[in-house]
Amino acid sequence: MTGEAESGPVELVPGLTDPRALSLERFPIRARGGSSTQSAWRLSVACGEGQGAIIFLEVSPDEAFYRGEGVFLGWTQERMEAAYRVLLPKSEEPAFETQQLG
Repeated sequence: MTGEAESGPVELVPGLTDPRALSLERFPIRARGGSSTQSAWRLSVACGEGQGAIIFLEVSPDEAFYRGEGVFLGWTQERMEAAYRVLLPKSEEPAFETQQLG
C-alpha cells in the first residue's frame, strides 16, 4: 500500500481543489506612505472554489509581502507564500550552468 491510498490524494495547495495558475504579470505598485514606485508580481489562479490572485512584493532580499485576492483573501503570509511557490509557473528554459574549462 502507498501513502496516497491510505490518506487520499495529496493536495497541491491545501484547501483548494485543482488549483492552476492562469497568468503571472509584473506591474508597478506604490505602498502607502512610500515615495517610490516598485514592481510586484500578480499570480492569477483558478480552482474549484473560484478565482483569486496572490500579489508578491519583495521590498528587500530579507523582506517580502504577499496580498491575497478572491479565494486567497484572509490567508496568512506563510500560507500565501507556500501557495505562490507551488503555483508559480516553472520556466521552460534550462537552468543556468557555468562550464568548467581546463
